[in-house]
Amino acid sequence: MTVRVRIAPSPTGNLHIGTARTAVFNWLFARHHGGKFILRIEDTDLERSRPEYTENIKSGLIWLGLNWDEGPFFQTQRLDLYRQAIQTLLDRGLAYRSYTTPEELDRMREEQIARKQAPRYDNRDRNLTEEQRAEFEAQGRKPVIRFKIEDDREIIWNDLIRGKVVWKGRDLGGDMVIARAAEKEGEVFGQPLYNLAVVVDDIDMQITHVIRGEDHIANTPKQILLYEALGATVPEFAHTPLILNQEGRKLSKRDGVTSIDDFKKMGFLPEAMANYMTLLGWTPPDATQEIFTLSEAAEQFSLERVNKAGAKFDWNKLDWLNSQYLHKMPAEKLVDLLIPYWQEAGYQFDPESDRAWLEQLTALIAGSLTRLADAPKESRLLFGESVKYSDEAISQLQLTGVAEVIKAVLEAIQPNLSEANAKEIVDRVTKAQNVKKGLVMKSLRAALMGELQGPDLIQSWLLLNQKGWDKSRLQQALSQI
Repeated sequence: MTVRVRIAPSPTGNLHIGTARTAVFNWLFARHHGGKFILRIEDTDLERSRPEYTENIKSGLIWLGLNWDEGPFFQTQRLDLYRQAIQTLLDRGLAYRSYTTPEELDRMREEQIARKQAPRYDNRDRNLTEEQRAEFEAQGRKPVIRFKIEDDREIIWNDLIRGKVVWKGRDLGGDMVIARAAEKEGEVFGQPLYNLAVVVDDIDMQITHVIRGEDHIANTPKQILLYEALGATVPEFAHTPLILNQEGRKLSKRDGVTSIDDFKKMGFLPEAMANYMTLLGWTPPDATQEIFTLSEAAEQFSLERVNKAGAKFDWNKLDWLNSQYLHKMPAEKLVDLLIPYWQEAGYQFDPESDRAWLEQLTALIAGSLTRLADAPKESRLLFGESVKYSDEAISQLQLTGVAEVIKAVLEAIQPNLSEANAKEIVDRVTKAQNVKKGLVMKSLRAALMGELQGPDLIQSWLLLNQKGWDKSRLQQALSQI
């Protein structure tokens, strides 16, 4: 048997981290078993589906490295398949036309609640006579299509994550609507609904394993009944734990950042995001291993090691993982990712002619980065001819002997300064001015950087020297004294 799994997002919003994590698990499972990973866009919600969301989902999966083998398939292009399945169920007497109006359904629920019963459809239209149907038709009622669910039926499946799961037919809310009422003249019935479309798609695409979030568990018994009614093999099911916030509730928009686009803009790398999502609910055989590529994770992945309990989202862990990838990335590659952040911050440079300088800057600050978006803050002291001084820097510049130190350094500076030259100047000025080396270094930092903390002083000086900004900043410092 060839393993065939799918990710089936609805294009009613941007790619959510919960959907992305489900995609990661499906991709890992498919790759581990040498199977197929299929992308299906469930766009039957015509009012809320948007093409830009579809593009966002596709680009997000590509960004994460989750290449699909087949698709994308669109449900709106497969309506004939669903209509055929609905007609088959009608012909077999497993589905029927229901004429109960929304107002009647509301009254039914209100009465059930008043009797302290769980609201459900009471199957009142299941056995209508031809005369009753004709009367409803004459009243202008448009029927929905309902699938029969027997109250005494027991639905059992072995969930590959949760073990044995048992549902009673009576707990499924009565006979299930599988198609809306017809809206267009000449239609026998209207838009097919989610549970029916999903099952028909999975049958047609020969899906062997359905791996999805635990919030879909209530749909599974209904879908199993539909697989059986359509004479199809029921796939294996695996319901993954939800991603939770720090309070233990399902992660939602109220928690702020939830879409993959948001994480991307915040400066997280796709490799780090994919790595982190792999660990959101799955424990590798070597529990001490935390950093691995998707391909490396796929070699070890199994549903048996997916946890039942919800996975709490940990920003500190994600930041740490991201920093590990950033610190290992070559400067010549990392610089391309940082340039947009510097540009957005308004820093002035030419990406082409300043390329070598930007690579050196990247190498200098890379070890301080947690996210790509940290780059402007970490490098802000290294852009421009002038600098703003902190109170501590001004205090340092006012110390006795500092003006003479800065003047001496200014006189010694040459273009194309090397690390050895810079260190030699510091030693020479220290000796000539008869001061401590610490005073020279601290005063240089205050003058060149405007602050007493920051990246390596000598390397920063070399970067400023390439632009000629070291001289202008030292002269600015003298004007402060």
